[in-house]
Amino acid sequence: MKAEKISVVIPVFNEEAVLEKLFERLIPVMESLHRDYEILMVDDGSTDRSLEIMKEHGGDRVIIVELTKNYGQHAAIFAGFENSEGDIIVTLDADLQNPPEEIPRLISVMEEGDYEVVGSVRKARKDSVFRKIPSRVINALTRRITGVILSDWGCMLRAYRRSVVDYMVSSHEHSTFIPALATSFAKRITEIEVEHEQRYAGQTKYSFSKLITLHFDLITSFSEFPLKLLLYLGFIMAFSGVGFGIFLAVARLYFGAAWAAQGVFTLFAILFFFVGTQFFALGIMGEYVGRIYREVKSRPPYTIRRIY
Repeated sequence: MKAEKISVVIPVFNEEAVLEKLFERLIPVMESLHRDYEILMVDDGSTDRSLEIMKEHGGDRVIIVELTKNYGQHAAIFAGFENSEGDIIVTLDADLQNPPEEIPRLISVMEEGDYEVVGSVRKARKDSVFRKIPSRVINALTRRITGVILSDWGCMLRAYRRSVVDYMVSSHEHSTFIPALATSFAKRITEIEVEHEQRYAGQTKYSFSKLITLHFDLITSFSEFPLKLLLYLGFIMAFSGVGFGIFLAVARLYFGAAWAAQGVFTLFAILFFFVGTQFFALGIMGEYVGRIYREVKSRPPYTIRRIY
């Protein structure tokens, strides 16, 4: 049986300090597989020398996909997916925190177990506590929403079968969380432990605001729970408001008008709580409506300027 072709998709945004070392480590790993492979470097609107460095290494095996601007990591990965030809597609970050040397293990596990998705769990993770805590929240949310019990959803080092990637690309979703989306189209899923290293150079591109956006992508793309929560909360608040109104009316009759006047600040506190909750509810609904608006416009989630 002919060995399957391997595609490695790597999103790149302002990683000029890392790329030479990435190629130095990745190329020998892929050559050691002794099979057909391609490396798709997706330039996600870099403003430094990242594109020039990638072009120096371009060739039959290394393909550079240049996007017109910065669309974000997941959009860049989709651009790589759409232009890949491999039977097995591996995603990898450019910062070398996930060692390229782990790729052969992912491929071996996928082929031996006939898996459709192979994830990875970072051992002795070399991130700050400010990255680990949000990651744990995302892991717990993803397990709850997808019903798939995996330990580490945030690790980019993952392997996908061609069929799963084709289904994801055909879904045309603008805001999504790729590891969770893949579980919608895969039956046999597993994960393995991999090494984790300090970032080789440069700064992380995943700011706190991007982590918040990722949370929204995860929740709003795969669950209607926030809308249901607002429904339940509204019912509880309405019931509580009626009950509290009855209590105030009875207390006023029993204790007199003076007692009611002394409770004015309590009423203000309750009013502020209700108003704050309403604004929160509008924000949640607005997030859903905004995503519907983006989908209805049918604009592409990314545009490719050139492929080298």
